[in-house]
Amino acid sequence: MRGVTTPDMNLTHHFLIAMPSMADTNFARTLTYIAEHNEGGALGVIVNRPIDMSLAMLFERVDMALENERYAQQPVYFGGPVQTDRGFVLHRPAGEWSATLKVNEQVGLTSSKDILQAMTLDGFDLDVLVTLGYAGWDAGQLEQELAENAWLTAPADLGIVFDLPAEERFAAAMQLLGIDFANLSESAGHA
Repeated sequence: MRGVTTPDMNLTHHFLIAMPSMADTNFARTLTYIAEHNEGGALGVIVNRPIDMSLAMLFERVDMALENERYAQQPVYFGGPVQTDRGFVLHRPAGEWSATLKVNEQVGLTSSKDILQAMTLDGFDLDVLVTLGYAGWDAGQLEQELAENAWLTAPADLGIVFDLPAEERFAAAMQLLGIDFANLSESAGHA
């Protein structure tokens, strides 16, 4: 199905909250942070689906030692179904790395190894969420999914991403909208 284009819509630095009717198991009950949204499509990472791997384990797989206790036991997250063999680091503040998508002054999304190397050093003090994979939408695809009521949107609150445990993030994002997930219907309706 061809996507819907909405030139004025920009969901950069917003959350996508999966509706109960979300059929794609990659996204059921997910909270996705959108790092970029423009006429070419959208890119984000799921921030509430930890996998059974710590950052220390991930670093070991790429032949690096992570001894910084602040990060070593943090979980790695399933960021989305695209490029699941690549790591992506959502971090606060944005900083300057080799391959950083600077969302704004407060947050960036980096896919280069130099940020991982920096995490091994004393003095590295960024808030980070590391994912394997990302979520991507072609031009108009996200707008089409929104028109089909697959997602709710809310301005992103970085405190939800970096300060709350993964299992609390989805409900906290719903609260930004004043909605209890249990009260949502699984079917869309139009008046």
